[in-house]
Amino acid sequence: MTGSRPLSDRYDVAVLDLDGVVYIGAHAVENAPGGLAAAREAGMKLAFVTNNAARPPADVARHLTRIGIPAEPADVVTSAQAAARLVAEQVPAGAPVYVIGGPGLEAALREHSLVPLTTVGPEHPEPVAVVQGYGPDMPWRQVITGALLVREGLPWVASNTDLTVPTPRGAGPGNGTLVRLVAEYADRSPVVAGKPQPPLFRETLARVGGKAPLVVGDRIDTDIEGAIAVGWDSLLVMTGVTTLADVAALEPALRPTYVAADLTALTREVEAGTWSAEVVDDRLRVHGTGDEHSWWAAVSLALWAHLDATGRPARTTSVVPGSVAP
Repeated sequence: MTGSRPLSDRYDVAVLDLDGVVYIGAHAVENAPGGLAAAREAGMKLAFVTNNAARPPADVARHLTRIGIPAEPADVVTSAQAAARLVAEQVPAGAPVYVIGGPGLEAALREHSLVPLTTVGPEHPEPVAVVQGYGPDMPWRQVITGALLVREGLPWVASNTDLTVPTPRGAGPGNGTLVRLVAEYADRSPVVAGKPQPPLFRETLARVGGKAPLVVGDRIDTDIEGAIAVGWDSLLVMTGVTTLADVAALEPALRPTYVAADLTALTREVEAGTWSAEVVDDRLRVHGTGDEHSWWAAVSLALWAHLDATGRPARTTSVVPGSVAP
């Protein structure tokens, strides 16, 4: 949980989740541009990794650059790319593959010399596999045709099974909801490429390189679980969906290697420092001084020690992250 050197000295590539870690919608997360610039300056490679299969890497790179985080398409790795590789391992080059999804999947298939199809019929080649991912503008006809092909037994790969996707009005139905629909109709389950499954992480190292990866995310169920599944260390940053109460309830098998406030932790020592945290009468108490990263390190250790000893999460409702809690 702690260390005597900055994370950028111990890991050579940061495998970064995007939404809630690097940006939230159209805007960068606070301190993300500076934190990532410092990590790059320290020699760390940055891999921007997303479960969203809708956008090609070039689109993601342009968005990152617009919000002050310079990126090239080669820095971006998507679940569409991981899914296309899984399909390519099962079918020959030049094979037609039916797409339940959008242009991100189509571009990824072409990269593997596969032919994406969104229509079947006498004037089109017969598809030999189906790949499915998020496609916000996909017509219902495309879903129906793909579901029929899946029911017929064609190899089926899903980019991810996230049940929600961020929208300006809150969380909306994600690719996982449509995967469930097809699975129920076809009475089958797909091979899944995206987080928390290993293929997307392996795709990342294959494309970006590195020997000592650190997964950086804001979600336990995709980022941290995925890092654990592939055997890599992880950093949970508290800029997205995970709360202090969620940290307090984390069982040992789901705990990240490090917990910190934001991406500036990449070039700092993530250790308890001068903060003192303890749980008294099931309530978290924090004393001392230091930065927010050290606060999260101290608090996480205290919360998990309490949970392990008692089987009960500590009460954290009166605690303001980064501050003293009486």
